[in-house]
Amino acid sequence: MRYVGSVYRPPSEAYSLIVQVTYGCSHNTCAFCSMFKEKRFAVRPLEEVLEDFHIARGIYRHVERVFLADGDALVRKASEMYVILDTVRELFPECERVTCYASPSSIRIRTDEELRTLRAKGLTMVYMGLESGCDEVLKLMRKGHTAADIVAMGQKVRQNGIALSVTAITGLGGPELLERHAVETAEAFNAMNPEYIGMLTLMVEPGTPLYDWLHDGSFQLLSQPQVLQETRLLMEHLDSPGSVFRMNHASNYLALKGTLNQDKDAMLRTIDAAEHNLNLLRPEEWRGL
Repeated sequence: MRYVGSVYRPPSEAYSLIVQVTYGCSHNTCAFCSMFKEKRFAVRPLEEVLEDFHIARGIYRHVERVFLADGDALVRKASEMYVILDTVRELFPECERVTCYASPSSIRIRTDEELRTLRAKGLTMVYMGLESGCDEVLKLMRKGHTAADIVAMGQKVRQNGIALSVTAITGLGGPELLERHAVETAEAFNAMNPEYIGMLTLMVEPGTPLYDWLHDGSFQLLSQPQVLQETRLLMEHLDSPGSVFRMNHASNYLALKGTLNQDKDAMLRTIDAAEHNLNLLRPEEWRGL
């Protein structure tokens, strides 16, 4: 396979065939993010994308999942996405799932009819970063959208039959915005009621504005007890029936998993146990992105 620059994918796509249909991220100014900094956003030539799928068919005997990279594949013209999805279906009839990252901007430019057609042609799920439901945090982190914008686009995806996986980041508001970040993020999740909710815990990467803010003292990381406090507040306010909740990324101090709302009490008990015994948390040196 042919790749340009570093390639990133969600943890759940570890065993997927990954083909770049765009390069980089169409926004790429979030203050916390170090991804895709070595390349400018570009739409990959369609003929190259299709060639890669033909190459992959010659290499892999069985492909159950396909992930369309990079950071915002949905921004491509709908007609070109149709061709890509048709090609996947023709070459890999055994494929059960096709997914990609999507941004509020790329969802906004897609009509309802286009989204329904994408679903009919095999786009089963999109991954979208909420990061926070608190507008003050989103503005600070240069997300480029309000929480209401992100929620509306998440609802649009679901209303048109495409499954939605949404992520947010514990600690992104620092100590000052801990409570608002937790509560308003939960409210945003509730409003979208996505199929999947994923929580990461903030890790600050060199080369980002957030790294500079941390080192000049204008931003503070949460302590481990504060991370647990924020996580508990989030969980207390979550009301998203049927959403699969995962907080088991390598960045997380505490692993939580369950289905809302039925497993909420059990996850709260796990948080309580960790608050009473910090030795249950992942050691700092074991964390990663």
